[in-house]
Amino acid sequence: MNKDTSRDKEFSGDNIYEMQCPVIYALDIVGQKWRLPIMWCLLELEPIRYNELKRKIKGITNMMLTKSLKELEEQNLIVRTQYETIPPKVEYSLTERGRALLPALNELKKWGEEQLKIKDSK
Repeated sequence: MNKDTSRDKEFSGDNIYEMQCPVIYALDIVGQKWRLPIMWCLLELEPIRYNELKRKIKGITNMMLTKSLKELEEQNLIVRTQYETIPPKVEYSLTERGRALLPALNELKKWGEEQLKIKDSK
């Protein structure tokens, strides 16, 4: 018995990167090296200022932090709030769209923890 499922149609030999695959689309949004650490940090400490964020994310350069923050803002995952004070104050926090991603990230975290246990037991 050969069932024709929507998944079979979705992966019917077409180039997955030329299709509208939801997983590939989601990974394009959050899959770059620094985006998820930034989002995790915002989850724990929001709102957070740029320099504090920089201190919390070990190894990130100013250029990469600025670039990643701009990209996350363009994707409507974070919001940048600028206060007109002297000196200027800027804070970052998650948007509702960014928060909607967190249950999936928590599941991915659980899966990763299980995989690390398996790896460490070998």
